[in-house]
Amino acid sequence: MNESGRKVPKRIAQTVLNSLKGGVVPRIGLPYIAVGRKNEIAALLHDVDIIAEGGASFRFIVGRYGSGKSFLIQTIRNYVMDKGFVVADADLSPERRLQGTRGQGLATYRELIGNLSTKTKPEGGALTLVLDRWISSVQTQALQDTGLSPDDPALTRAVDQKIYAVSAAISELVHGFEFAKLLSLYYHAYVEGDDETKMKVVRWFRGEYALKREAKEELGVNIIITDDDWYEYLKLFAVFFRLAGYAGLIIMIDELVNIYKIPNSITRQYNYEKMLTMYNDTLQGKARYLGILMGATPQAVEDRRRGVYSYEALRSRLAEGKFSRPGARDLLAPVIRLEPLTPEEMLILCEKLRDMHAGLYGYEPRLGTGELADFISLEYSRIGADQNITPREVIRDFIELLDLLVQNPALSLQTLMQSDEFSYAKSEAVSDQAEERYAEFEI
Repeated sequence: MNESGRKVPKRIAQTVLNSLKGGVVPRIGLPYIAVGRKNEIAALLHDVDIIAEGGASFRFIVGRYGSGKSFLIQTIRNYVMDKGFVVADADLSPERRLQGTRGQGLATYRELIGNLSTKTKPEGGALTLVLDRWISSVQTQALQDTGLSPDDPALTRAVDQKIYAVSAAISELVHGFEFAKLLSLYYHAYVEGDDETKMKVVRWFRGEYALKREAKEELGVNIIITDDDWYEYLKLFAVFFRLAGYAGLIIMIDELVNIYKIPNSITRQYNYEKMLTMYNDTLQGKARYLGILMGATPQAVEDRRRGVYSYEALRSRLAEGKFSRPGARDLLAPVIRLEPLTPEEMLILCEKLRDMHAGLYGYEPRLGTGELADFISLEYSRIGADQNITPREVIRDFIELLDLLVQNPALSLQTLMQSDEFSYAKSEAVSDQAEERYAEFEI
């Protein structure tokens, strides 16, 4: 049961438990297991209100592997979709960066556009849905304003005027003229039932045209989206989504550690330069209805040799002030550093998982609060736990114990926790070197 007393649907419970046991963040069911992070969420939701009013924001979510960084990003993702935002998310990788010599920046753009999500299409691939909804809403508005019948040719002219108004608002921005021309082209293809032209426009918006000549021949535009200017088109989309009836666009980019890992220092600097451009745009009013969240580890941000702070222009803007400290962080600053969950918060989380597990497999929960407290106490008593323990480790251990108990009713939690294997595993602190070795397995 969740906080409101509703039973967790089995489909959601299975997805949540399987994802957590596998060490990844589930896309659904997060409200059932949300614990802590109240202040961080409140700070990010304040940004959301500003974005909806025409502003922009840029935040880094910084936390160790397994600290709940990706969980927080997913929680915000689900919330903003409910508030009417379009969301685009992507994880960086060796093939996806902010800038690259082999199209890695464009690959990130394509991933973001491919993952466009809305409340009615949360799994991604929402671009055509948004375009069609925009045209439908414009047609409906024109009908209401003019009182014309749907078959009246004058209605098409009225819709054209409304399309032109949207196009005019966008054409003032960088690359806006071509963007607006393609929107108009899509509208006319929609009205005429020309699916081939519609798909060509969508291909262009997705950054799938490699040659200007091809785009000129097929669509009549002289430019294509490239590795250098892809971010400009996200700013255009943010304004367009607002004009199409959405609240704005939230971009979520995780795994900045993949920029930190780039061996070539010049290539790293180009990526940080692109990041600086994005950051400056949001603070200087050059972007509207746009929010950017980036997830990173402390090392990927703070390392003066390879991290974000190796780029002085970013370090001077992002470095923590003199007065922030653990337990009293400035959550209005550009960088939100995640504090570890307390043992009390972990206990509440384990209670939620216990009830979800019992509901999924149809048994009465066997573990009381005292036994759960013993489990948490053992987890937090391992050597170095104050520095190294993360929610991911505790959750994976706990779900494994629940699985063993349901499969072996004769066993008890105390018996399992006192086994040599469990005790030995819990006595090992996770070194920084081990954390780096396992970095690529983080999702």
